[in-house]
Amino acid sequence: MRVFVTGAQGCIGAWCVKSLLDRGLDVLVYDKDTTPTRLSHIASPAAVAKVRFVEGQIEDTARVKALIKDEGITHVLHLAAVLMPYCQANPVSGGMIDVIGALNVFEGARDAGRDVRVVYASSSAVWGPEDAYENRPLNESDPLYPGTHYGVFKMANEGNARVFYSANGISSVGLRPWTVYGVGRDIGLTAGPTLAMKAVVKGEPYQIGVTGHMDLQYVDDVAEIFNRCLLDGFPGAHVFNLAGEIIRMDHFIEKLDAMRPGAAKLISNAGGKVPVAYQMDAAALAKMVPGLKRTPLEEGMRETLEIYDRLKSAGQL
Repeated sequence: MRVFVTGAQGCIGAWCVKSLLDRGLDVLVYDKDTTPTRLSHIASPAAVAKVRFVEGQIEDTARVKALIKDEGITHVLHLAAVLMPYCQANPVSGGMIDVIGALNVFEGARDAGRDVRVVYASSSAVWGPEDAYENRPLNESDPLYPGTHYGVFKMANEGNARVFYSANGISSVGLRPWTVYGVGRDIGLTAGPTLAMKAVVKGEPYQIGVTGHMDLQYVDDVAEIFNRCLLDGFPGAHVFNLAGEIIRMDHFIEKLDAMRPGAAKLISNAGGKVPVAYQMDAAALAKMVPGLKRTPLEEGMRETLEIYDRLKSAGQL
């Protein structure tokens, strides 16, 4: 077994690679940046040294396909993407990375000459704003009304994955996170809760740029879900919602202040709501992949703050 990971230098990617290394698996990372900054914050130098890093662009069709074929890849974890703000401002280049990049991965799996399983990051952004739906948790059979280019791109990837299974037999799982939080989550519209925790540890003011509710999902849990879907091997082209703990951003600040007194003097929030429905039903995932860990929000926040404390003490924050 050999795992090809794209976007491994991002937050989810770094935690997924750590989890794969903890399992003793052979990991090949393909990314435009080969400096493992986020991974080095959560994994030992000895573990990081086991990873082979290859520099390249996910839009490079020939390179992606050649690596999957020539490197003996059996499993692909596809996380490379640009996020909602970038795609809104740059829809053409965003589409090249988010849609063409995913197509490159699936073509690589199709043409590898061996069975290759693909697990990829979709997004809760495939949902439209909350007023487009009834006031209830949404399941995978509910209609998709994405209100952003990013959401449309992710919806396209889900559709293409289904076609690659029906036409070519490539089994895949697409997972729809909402707000992933934890060490390493430092970019994107919903990075605010993590950046707020980092700011508290540094003793600096920070304003979360959105208001309203978020479904917060601890990155260690999310990485485990991705890797279980990758390694468990059930056939088909599946898409699953991920669900964590829903909290309003002003209440998140209150919770953070209770854990670190004085945080409320540093942290504020302002702006509009994230244009994505936040109530999701994750029963289908729990049925297909039973026994998944779900870290309570306070515990995940506490672990995040403790890691930031260690990084600060080591001069790495």
